[in-house]
Amino acid sequence: MSGQSVAVVRGDICLAELREAGRDQAARLLPAIGEALERAGVARREIDLVAVTVGPGSFTGVRVGLAAARGLAVGLGVPLAGVSTTSVLLAQAPLAGRLAVAAVDTHLGDWFCALGEGDAPPFAVSSEDLAARLSGQMCRVVGAGIAPLVASLTAAGVDAVAVEGPPDAVTLARLAADAGVEAWAVRNRDEGLPRPLYLRGVNITLPDGARRTVE
Repeated sequence: MSGQSVAVVRGDICLAELREAGRDQAARLLPAIGEALERAGVARREIDLVAVTVGPGSFTGVRVGLAAARGLAVGLGVPLAGVSTTSVLLAQAPLAGRLAVAAVDTHLGDWFCALGEGDAPPFAVSSEDLAARLSGQMCRVVGAGIAPLVASLTAAGVDAVAVEGPPDAVTLARLAADAGVEAWAVRNRDEGLPRPLYLRGVNITLPDGARRTVE
């Protein structure tokens, strides 16, 4: 995972937020959750809703985050809200008059993107095809490590500005809370717990060093 963010939010107030980068984040996730709760002065049994991004993103990051959130929600007996990574990015750093573009680097030569606002469906696209799609529009590109994409769009004549940053846990929590705890409880009951959102199969490295995608 390239980064992780944990937040404890009550209403519109962020009580605590932790951001971490670097390696070994899978091992750090549960301790980070515990630390955030301690800083917020909130006991686990006071939690009403657990929220998590479900992708698109790296296979490992999505699976680890979702597994931890599922375990916490089930253990506490509270609903689990699953929000797409691109929906969180689209809600960050509004800039009037420009089309919002959420972008997640696949590290495979293209990007997971969503255009517009709210629950816009994500898709995989090359920077060249995205430039053609955005031709003639002013846009803001939101995401982590998006400088190469914005440079490519600008070179293709697109009026694009960068809003650099990973998905924000506070924004995630507020999006989940806006839908309502009871609404998520009903969705969990009717549809099951949130599932990972993948736009392609898993990319693996074979013993001979070759890479392939497994659906």
